[in-house]
Amino acid sequence: MRTYDFSPLYRSAIGFDRLAQFFDDSQRTESSYPPYNIELVNEDKYRITMAVAGFDRSEIEIVTEGDTLKITGRKAREETPRNFLHRGIASRDFEHSFQLAEHVHIVGAKLDNGLLNIELAREIPEALKPRKILIDGVGENVQKLVA
Repeated sequence: MRTYDFSPLYRSAIGFDRLAQFFDDSQRTESSYPPYNIELVNEDKYRITMAVAGFDRSEIEIVTEGDTLKITGRKAREETPRNFLHRGIASRDFEHSFQLAEHVHIVGAKLDNGLLNIELAREIPEALKPRKILIDGVGENVQKLVA
């Protein structure tokens, strides 16, 4: 794996330290268990689908803190040990973190047939959306720019 040195960015750019830290963090190897997809549903809607076969709703926790989405699975320990002849369905604990862009938030989550689907949306506040200003116009003639 190739590594990059972002220290020059820290020395010469102000306010981009989070971006450089994001690149540093993304280079670390992370477990691929459980497998997941990140899907662009449409322009401002996303879906994370995670294969969590064998996990109950009560064993999965979804938390957002700031710009981080954290999904944690803690498998309840069985009271009676089982004697498997073959064990192909993993049941180990997991934790995945995802960095969310500005104005992206969780719309909902559901667990169906062993797949955890988390719906996300980007909703830019009205005050931050582009506006078209009419020349020689007055306040009520300010129009929202439609993309």
